[in-house]
Amino acid sequence: MTATRPWKAAAAGARARAAGAQAGADVRRVRDLLRSAVLRGAYPGGQLPGEPELMAAHGVTRATVREALALLRTEGLVERRQGVGTHAVAEAVLAPLAEAHGAADPGAGSVFDRRMRPRVLDRSVIPLPAVAADRLGARAGEPCLRLEYVALLGDEPVAMATNYVLFPEAERLRDVPFVSDWYALLAEAGLPLGESEFVLGCLPADAATAGLLGLAEGAPVVTMEQVIRAPGGRPFDLAHIHHRGDRFLLVSRLPRASAPR
Repeated sequence: MTATRPWKAAAAGARARAAGAQAGADVRRVRDLLRSAVLRGAYPGGQLPGEPELMAAHGVTRATVREALALLRTEGLVERRQGVGTHAVAEAVLAPLAEAHGAADPGAGSVFDRRMRPRVLDRSVIPLPAVAADRLGARAGEPCLRLEYVALLGDEPVAMATNYVLFPEAERLRDVPFVSDWYALLAEAGLPLGESEFVLGCLPADAATAGLLGLAEGAPVVTMEQVIRAPGGRPFDLAHIHHRGDRFLLVSRLPRASAPR
């Protein structure tokens, strides 16, 4: 029996790895396209096309379609039932980034048009932590208002936030009823915004955050560190926000500042 030559074995291995990489890439691409459609509510009644239709639409194998759908099922976005097909079980809210900043008035039907409600976890005056003091240009240990809450859309939690608010703004927020979103609360307290800054990131949810947001521990959450300034430029609010990237999508659309050369 003739032994396989080393170069032939190496070539066969390379072809197998390339084929595996291609299959993995196909699954990822189909998963991403279907996730986008599901979260945007693109399928009437939530019914996804059948496997043959998805195979034809994406030019992939049945195995690829099934693996992509399995990933979406693991994410909690679809359910698959024998003889019934695949249904979307989740739909995300799309929020313009300018509205999330508080820099633009919410449009009709916007999630910031008093559609959310808070579940307050903490509303107390505490000594300002040193890191928060550094971000706000304030003195560590001075009194601040810590206001922590879970944002609910319907009965589903979509985000949680911890705010550290300096005085005198904190004094105006202490007793104002908190019934909707953060910007509505600031408006009710008569606190105008001058500038809003976000630092965006992502991290796995710890056990406490996962429990509050209805996620599995370790699930990815989008993080925001926000600093809000008064019209004169003085920072008065630092917020650490965690929101569900599978339920709350930020939309950014900006025109090009100048024509390309």
